[in-house]
Parts: sequence; C-alpha cells; structure tokens
Amino acid sequence: MNYPKFQFLSSKASPAEKSCYALGIFEKDDTTPDAMHLVDEPFYHDVVVPLIKESGFTGKQGTTTTANCFHSVGKVILVGLGKQETVDQETMRQAAGTVYNACVKLHSPSVVVHFMTLFSQQAHLKAFAEGIFLAAYLDERFKSQKETKAIYLKEVHLLHATADDQTIELAQKITTGANLARALVNAPANHVTPSMLAQTATELAQRHHLELNILEKEDCARLGMGAYLSVTQGSNAPPKFIHLCYKPKSLDTQPPKIALIGKGVTFDSGGLNLKIGNAQIELMKYDMAGAAAVLGAAEAIGAIKPNKEIHFIIAATENMISGSATKPGDVVTASNGKTIEIDNTDAEGRLTLADALVYAEKLGVDAIVDLATLTGAIVVALGTRMAGIFGSDPELINSLMAASPRTGEKTWQMPLESSYFEHMHSIIADMRNTGSKKGAGSITAALFLKQFVEKTAWVHLDIAGTVWTEKPWCYYNAGATGFGVRLLVDWILNS
Repeated sequence: MNYPKFQFLSSKASPAEKSCYALGIFEKDDTTPDAMHLVDEPFYHDVVVPLIKESGFTGKQGTTTTANCFHSVGKVILVGLGKQETVDQETMRQAAGTVYNACVKLHSPSVVVHFMTLFSQQAHLKAFAEGIFLAAYLDERFKSQKETKAIYLKEVHLLHATADDQTIELAQKITTGANLARALVNAPANHVTPSMLAQTATELAQRHHLELNILEKEDCARLGMGAYLSVTQGSNAPPKFIHLCYKPKSLDTQPPKIALIGKGVTFDSGGLNLKIGNAQIELMKYDMAGAAAVLGAAEAIGAIKPNKEIHFIIAATENMISGSATKPGDVVTASNGKTIEIDNTDAEGRLTLADALVYAEKLGVDAIVDLATLTGAIVVALGTRMAGIFGSDPELINSLMAASPRTGEKTWQMPLESSYFEHMHSIIADMRNTGSKKGAGSITAALFLKQFVEKTAWVHLDIAGTVWTEKPWCYYNAGATGFGVRLLVDWILNS
C-alpha cells in the first residue's frame, strides 16, 4: 500500500504544480468564518471570502466546495468542520477523507492543508492521518482494467502543525491493520478460504515475530470441539483453528493477557437451513469480518508492540451443504462438555465461537473479547453505524465503549437479559442454538456464548451491520469497512 507522505510546514508555502490548498472552515451562526487569521490576508480576502459567498458555503460539518482560482494556488478546497466547540477526532477523520477524495477528483498529487490550530493537538493530528490513510485504500486486485489514468494523492503538507512523525507513524500502523481487514473481507470466498486465513496468520507471525499454532481438524477433534466441527462437516475446505500470540519482550512485570476472538466463517450458505430471499447469500463472504478484524489487530499490535500479551484466535471454516453436513435436530457436544441441539444450521457462528471461547479461557487470560457478524437482529436494532456490545463485566464493557468516540467505531450496550435464555431450552440437550423466533435474536445469541465462559471477564461485539457499506462514505469506499480493528487497538493501547 502506497500511502501519501506527510510533511509539516511552519508557514504558508507555495504548493507544487498541480497541487491544491485545503482550508478548514468552522461553522458560524452568521455563516461567515473569522478564524482564518493564519492565512495570508490577500489570499483570504481575494480567494476564500469570494468563494464562500459565491458558493453559499456555511462550514457545516461534512460539506465541501472546490474552485479553480488565479492566485498562488490553482485549486482551493473548503472543508466544513462544523461548530468549533464540537470538533473531535471523528470530525478530523471525516474531514481528512473529504480532503483526500476532493484531491482525487481534482487530479491533484499534493495538497497543503490548513485547519487553523487543530493540528497542534496530537489526537486530532492522528485522526486526520488515519482518515487520509483509510481513504487511500484502493482494492483493484480482481479487476482486469486498473485505474491507471487517475492521479492519487501522494503528498500531504500540514500547515502550522506541530511536527510529530511518531503520531503519523502510529496512525499508519493502525490503519494498515484496518486496511488488511478490508482486503480480507472484500475478497471473494474462493480466494479467502480457511487455509488462506491460516496463511495470512503465518505471514503476520513471520513479519512481526509472533507465536503461531494452527490446529487441524484432527487436533480439534482431540480437544472435543464438537460445536465448531459440526459447522465444518458440509465443506470440502479443511477447517483451520488459528492461534496467534504477541508477547512483549519486557518481562520485568507480568503484562495483562487478553484474548481476541473473531468469527471466521469464510462463506455462510446457511447450511441445510439455506439462506433464501433477502438473506443476501451473495454477500456471505463477509461473514468472516470478525476474523479479519482480529488479524488486522494482530498486524497493528505486531507493529506497535505494546506491553500486553495478546492472543488472536479464529475458528475458521465454511458453512456449506453436502451429504455430510450437520442436520437440523442433530446434537453436538462442545469442548466444555455442554450439549447443543442444532435447531438451525444458519446459527453457525455461535457454534464456532463456543469452542473458541472455551479454548481462550483455558489460556488463563484476564479478558476475552469476541467479534462476530452474528445476527441480523442487531442490524434491525442498531442499523449500520453501531455495533452491539454485550458482556459479563461492566468495567470491561465501559473500557471498550470509551474507545468508540476516539475511533469513530460506535458501540451501543445491549442488555444481557438472563431470563431470555429459557427460549433456548431443549428437550433432549442442554440448550438449542437459537432462541425465540419472536425477537431478541441478538440477545439470545449473546446468552448462548455466555454459556462457554466460566469466570473470565468477557465482551461480545455483534458487528453484523457495521462491516460492509454499499455506498462510499467519507474515508470508506464501497465494500468492507474494517470495523473493529481501530476500536480494539485503541482499547489495548489506552486501557
């Protein structure tokens, strides 16, 4: 990935040929900006003010206007930042995406960016860099005709910014992980198989000197992973249980130990309960977005190297149809000895996670976080911009939710109503794998997972609505968003 290069400018510089000048404008009640005192006065009065008046630009967050002008710069981009008192990290991230996309449309390889004094704040600088790096992601792997004629942004010059290369480097490490997750989710299921996820984990282990253990089907059978293996039965693709581990070099103190688990169903046909109608079977390549987020987090953590021990766990498989596929009504036994009646083979993700949760807890970790495109019910409840968060430990839930406003990856705490577990009652087994058909599907799914964690602090993130977008948005192209990577890494670094 060729990311744009950042440079820090202490005073107004003449941009290179074919570059442009991006100005952040705060929204004012009278729609007239008055915070441009750092821009040279002739440029402000001769170019910016007329452009604002002619376009009716108000500085409302998310708005932009561009113009060619006869001045020291040929192209000007005005970027709305909204009310000055409400500017936060996500404002900066979205503004960066706006700048990047405007430069691409203008075919400008470089841009001078002037956002008043906002770049003097490390958090705002980091968020702006993240927005640029996320917007720069372009996936043309499966196209025969590349967009070779387009000129993509190569240089970003920050005006009146405190020089801080380490912050830019941190932003790049984090977004490299997020963009890895996007690449995995975007790729078709005939490319991203369980074996390919295992190969990706192998490459991460080699690049960042991580420990790696990949359990084959026979290994999982010896560990009694009947829930996970029941999902694998209908597929010709061999399952791969992936366990990556980052351990800090410093052993002066006992570092916190965290397990991150991602649902890794690389294609979900629904099994014998085949997905039909509006179930969007054609998009079920993204049912491994939890696994992608975990591998993306491994990429970022391996590069950043925090003083925490992190385990990355994925029970990868396909959920397919064949003569050997698990049948509705079958009973399977998970690795903790609990028996499960398979009421619906399309509720497969929770079966893979069940054995992964048992495995993680046996590692003696302090906290477990799982991410999964688990239920359509969470999309009904929260839409496409928020993930549902469930858990057994309020402190862990709160620490994860605190990362949301910093990363723009939104979460909303959902109730874990224990009485709803009665809807998963089975006559012949300890539980069924689905609850009532009348509602609360995301809650009963979380309650099912809870049965496989005994004592460890645990959080479940249902990310089904957030991992894919049909339309471009700010710093995202259409397709995979990489949701969860930045949230996890921020939480690890700041908790």
